[in-house]
Amino acid sequence: MPQSTDDRSTFLSIDDVVSRFAAAGYITDRRLATTVYLVTRLNKPVLLEGPAGVGKTELAKTLAEVTGRRLLRLQCYEGQDETRALYEWDYGKQLLYTQMLREKINDIIADAPDIPAAVARIEGHGAVFFSDHFLVARPLLDAIRGEQPAVLLIDEVDRADEALEAVFLECLGEFQVSVPEIGTYTAKTPPYVVLTSNNTRDLSAALKRRCLHLFLDYPDAERELEIVRSKQTGLPEAAARHLVQVVRGLRELPLRKSPSISETIDWARTLTVLGVDELDAGVLADTLNIVLKYERDMQRAVEVLPRLVDPNRELPGTGHSDGHGHGHGDAHEHGHGHDGDQEHQHGHAGDNGHGAGPGQGGQRGQGGGDRQEGQADGRDARAAMDRPGRHDEGYYGAPGPGPTRRTEPGQGQGSRSFAALIRRRPG
Repeated sequence: MPQSTDDRSTFLSIDDVVSRFAAAGYITDRRLATTVYLVTRLNKPVLLEGPAGVGKTELAKTLAEVTGRRLLRLQCYEGQDETRALYEWDYGKQLLYTQMLREKINDIIADAPDIPAAVARIEGHGAVFFSDHFLVARPLLDAIRGEQPAVLLIDEVDRADEALEAVFLECLGEFQVSVPEIGTYTAKTPPYVVLTSNNTRDLSAALKRRCLHLFLDYPDAERELEIVRSKQTGLPEAAARHLVQVVRGLRELPLRKSPSISETIDWARTLTVLGVDELDAGVLADTLNIVLKYERDMQRAVEVLPRLVDPNRELPGTGHSDGHGHGHGDAHEHGHGHDGDQEHQHGHAGDNGHGAGPGQGGQRGQGGGDRQEGQADGRDARAAMDRPGRHDEGYYGAPGPGPTRRTEPGQGQGSRSFAALIRRRPG
């Protein structure tokens, strides 16, 4: 028997959340499902923080789909004002109606003895032009005033200015919006509110106090594989499992931007289009641009791809005349192979099942790696391109210090050899 809209809006249990989200193609863990269940039962907004591409926005879309509610999305950006978030007056429509009613206005003020008396008579009808008829509702007001239940997505709230963040407080705390010319609108059916943040700046304590909070990080290997399966990419099971392991290995590298879950799915679909049934370093190197967006990240990944594809592979020396060939091979094999695989196996099982290790360790390792000889300009380059404090010890607000950067014999020597190889490579 199909569910009505009202039936679908209510989850019967946490397991009901898991099953209905899975049917819609969104794989949740227990903690995430519990949070969604509480959002619908407590009528409290939820603030989702974490790296880009881990499913924060998609969660709101799926929540709207499985509950039968309409989705209202407010995309935040720097310089945005409250008229784009709450409401604005349709001045053009007001002016048009004023012109159309000019004759009627003349009748109203025809027998007025003086100008003050005429103004007083017009003021008596002023409320006509400041009513619902001329009010243009933006997402926040629409979610409160609308007749149909809604899911309100406030996306990338950390990009909004602090002044606009303060505007959200009334809506998030009391599910109401005040319009000075009319009055206060209060929601008959409170919307489910989902806020997302990539943590480019700290949000106010007042905003966080009004919300449930959940940190979404990269999932563990099995759940990421399940996500890839649910998207029906067409990649064979063995190849999909192998690809997930390779992606997790890439996240162990000191990359400026680690591959997201959505990019893992894109990579799987790309390999399917190319007819790949079994992964090899060559085809992965040719398609690395699907998951890596910076040239320096590409160079680092190409160096270790053979080892990620085949952990038991013995990499040949580079054959440099400067005598660093063997050192490069050892550093490459020891620093990125054995330890990377070992941490991949043992360092990602976070308390919430999201695997907090890669998101944190990669960023700190990145800073340490750039301080090595031959790469001293990396830290300065990133500092010029990224927001200050974006890649500090509390990166993305993840709990705990995370794994520390590993320093091993020969690692700096291997990095210098690879840097020299890149400089000598013909353009």
